[in-house]
Order: sequence, then C-alpha cells, then structure tokens
Amino acid sequence: MRERGISVKPGRIGTVSVLLALAVTAGEWSFCVEWSQAIQAESQTEKEANLKGQAQERLFNRWTFDQQKSGERPAGFSMLGFGEGPAADWTIKVDADAPSASNILVVNSSCQAVTCYRLIVANGFQYEYPDVSVRMRFPVDAAAGVGGVVFGVKDATHFYAVVVDLATKTLEVSRVVDGKETRLGRSSITPKAVPWHTLRIQRNPILSKDFIETFFDGQFVVTVEDQSLAIGQVGLLVRGETALDFDSLHAIPLFSQRPLSAPAAY
Repeated sequence: MRERGISVKPGRIGTVSVLLALAVTAGEWSFCVEWSQAIQAESQTEKEANLKGQAQERLFNRWTFDQQKSGERPAGFSMLGFGEGPAADWTIKVDADAPSASNILVVNSSCQAVTCYRLIVANGFQYEYPDVSVRMRFPVDAAAGVGGVVFGVKDATHFYAVVVDLATKTLEVSRVVDGKETRLGRSSITPKAVPWHTLRIQRNPILSKDFIETFFDGQFVVTVEDQSLAIGQVGLLVRGETALDFDSLHAIPLFSQRPLSAPAAY
C-alpha cells in the first residue's frame, strides 16, 4: 500500500506537496521524521551557474567495473559512512551472469544498526539534476539485502538516498542533512521474477520546484518534492547488515543542452 501524500501519477507532478510525519523506534535506535517542506538552498544565480556546468560530455558516465581485476577495490570511487559500525567491503568480482560482462561490484556490510549507511561515490563528478540507474542483485533469501543509490552527496552527513528493501518489497526516499535523516517518501514495489533488478531515479526541476522521481524494474514508484540539497556527487549505498551485488551504474545530467541518452534497459 502506498502512503498517502507521497505517491502520484506522473501527469500530476506539478501539484505535488509532500508533508510526512513519522517516528520510528526499534530496539536501541530511534529517529524522528518531522513535517517536511522543500527548502530552496540555492540562489537563482547559483542555480543558473550550476545548470550551465551540467552540459558537459564528461557528466555522461557509465561504470561497469569490467576494466579491473577480480578482488580489487573499485577505482575512481570514495567510500563514506553514516552511522556507527564497521566499514563495508566493496570488491570487484568476476561473475558469469553479470549484466555487463564480466565483472560486478560486490558489497558486504556487517553493520548491525538499521540507521547505518555505507556509501561509495564517484570522484570528480557533480550533478545538479541527475538521471541515475543501476542493476542490483539481492541475496537468494532477500533478508540481508537493503541498498540503492545516493545523489546530491556533499559529504557523509549530507545526501539523498533511494533505498530498496526486497524482503519487505518497499522503496524509500530519504534525506540526510547535518547527520539527521528525514524520510521523504515510501511505497510498495512489485519486483519482477528476475535475478537482476533495475533501480532508477531522476531529479526534475518543474515550475521552480525540484521533484525526485523513482522507478523500480521499469515501473514508476513514488515522487517527492525537496530542494534541501543541491549539486553533489552520485553513487551507491547499503543500509544495515547487507550483502548486495551491483553492476552498470549510469549517470547523466537530466537538465542540460544535450538530448537525453536512451534510458537504461530494464
């Protein structure tokens, strides 16, 4: 069941206003999500300058991890951590079933806290309005796999996260600012009966507002409005105790002077 006020049809996106209150307490951890409103973090001059910088060939990227050797750490990425606990292990491995032959990125995190996020972000690339997609493979039992993509990353305490939990068949959109997590949206998903799934996000400027649209296995899931974070890095993340496989990470500037490339295959 999709939560009231956060799931809309694409054709009605211009009228979206997201107000969500949530308090979660589980075990020894707790966090509070308060009524959330979009905050304009940039001046018009700053926004125009950032948008001009997006029309660059170098921002049209695809990372397949196929140029490295099995056992290596992913080159060109930095690892960040939010929440207490050990660091995650991100490793390149050969896999015969890789969507883009022949390597995949495997991550294992032994962090026990549900609020423990482990990120890996692409170095040297800043996106204002990104279109990001990635292929994901969850454990067979799906119980130990929770992860997705990050964007608008400033540092380990400032980023947007779109997280898929296949065990509960849900997708969440969260914002972390000054180390405080706010859930912006949550909805159910219907995964396809395939080993590799596709997660995609787009951040769109519409009528002076910014909207985050999410898709899973080619199906629209949820849209939220938020302007708290502006230009930033993109990457991947896992949450809590997790084992996940990633491949074919794509990132392009959605708002640029160049026509969009074809969407990632679902």
